Amino acid sequence: MATVPQFGVPQPGRPYPDRPVAFGVGLRDGQVALVRVEPADGPERVDLPGGGIDPGESPEAAMAREFLEETGLEVRPLGLLTRADHYFVNGAAESFNTRGVFFAAEVIAERPEQKIEADHTLFWRPPEVALRLLSRDSHAWALTCWLRRA
Repeated sequence: MATVPQFGVPQPGRPYPDRPVAFGVGLRDGQVALVRVEPADGPERVDLPGGGIDPGESPEAAMAREFLEETGLEVRPLGLLTRADHYFVNGAAESFNTRGVFFAAEVIAERPEQKIEADHTLFWRPPEVALRLLSRDSHAWALTCWLRRA
């Protein structure tokens, strides 16, 4: 079994319960889909689209659901890229060790009426630029894995 890389540095004395998450690398016209996250109670960050896996939900289904909620884009997973864990503190000061599954994603349709996360804004950048913009090292790792296979 391959070792899953662990990113981030935990703050001493702070609990980091496991949180399963799934993200996607979606491409259109040679550019990667990114989301600018601007939480009311925390700092801005740039992520790949995706998020938490709900109980009973598959990682593939979670990635597609979260992608749609954050961007208004319907996607389907094309295959597993990598796994990566990350110590993470969100805007509400909740801490998690996100247990990430990252997929290549095909954009199928635009469904702007399905975008429900107002603090997420979709934008597109070439992969090499996206790599530098991503806030979390686990997301940069996943994009690097995608680039090596592209």
